[in-house]
Amino acid sequence: MKELIEFIAKSLVENPEAITISEEEGEDGTILIKLAAAQDDMGRIIGKQGRTAKAMRTLLNAKATRENKRASLQIME
Repeated sequence: MKELIEFIAKSLVENPEAITISEEEGEDGTILIKLAAAQDDMGRIIGKQGRTAKAMRTLLNAKATRENKRASLQIME
């Protein structure tokens, strides 16, 4: 799942080297993916009215559901 978010995020930004992604698993089995990017690229990651971020979360949830898991995406500022 981390690879999916990494691919999408790096495709959107002008500075893909600045993308950092970490994956943590909670006690209840929920996977938390944290995404950080350069300040100049945050607008591209979040999108107009948060549409891009919402789409990334939707894709992440679809992939997690196929694997019988729960996942969430946190965009770090």
